[in-house]
Amino acid sequence: MGSKVVFALRSDPARTRDGDRRLVRLIALAYGALAICGGTLAYFFAGGQPLAHPRPWFHVPGYGAAPLSAACGVALAFGIVLFTRVSVARYRWAKRLHLELSPTARRFDQSEIWLLALMSSLGEELFFRSFLTPVVGVFASTLLFGLLHQVRGPSRWVWAAWAFVVGLSFAALFAATGSVVGPIVAHALVNGTNLGFLKSYEPSDEPARA
Repeated sequence: MGSKVVFALRSDPARTRDGDRRLVRLIALAYGALAICGGTLAYFFAGGQPLAHPRPWFHVPGYGAAPLSAACGVALAFGIVLFTRVSVARYRWAKRLHLELSPTARRFDQSEIWLLALMSSLGEELFFRSFLTPVVGVFASTLLFGLLHQVRGPSRWVWAAWAFVVGLSFAALFAATGSVVGPIVAHALVNGTNLGFLKSYEPSDEPARA
């Protein structure tokens, strides 16, 4: 259940493999454009340093903010991925969401999955975290992030709520450490790993908890 706009696309059996490759390139370019837009807006309206929060919660001396943020991002990604696995195995809402999203993930190979994971993390973190978080705050930027992560179907609001919770952790990490490196790392790892999970894992037919 990794993050993102790509999940809104629905599987189309008539689409050729070449069409899927073109789709991947198009999505990657769109996220690249979002990254440029977010970085530019952050430069002019959010402190002049797109990779740094202008008013971090904690002061990290020297050049320690980025390494600390990256390390925290890896730990955060591990926790989110682990929670995803446990949730899909134990809870009906997570299993249903997994089944609704998995057809899209199966359209892409592993290299395409990681390309999308990298580009989506850059685009969304530079826009929602680097630009919006310092301007409108952690909660408001994350609320918009969650609302924009909707899919058609029964799990529409479940996915939006999941994106809100995960996005809130990314925004808090950015605001706390003052570096967007950690959220980018966490976002890419979560997206790449969970897209692979969506592609390869078929939940059992055993009843799950509500």
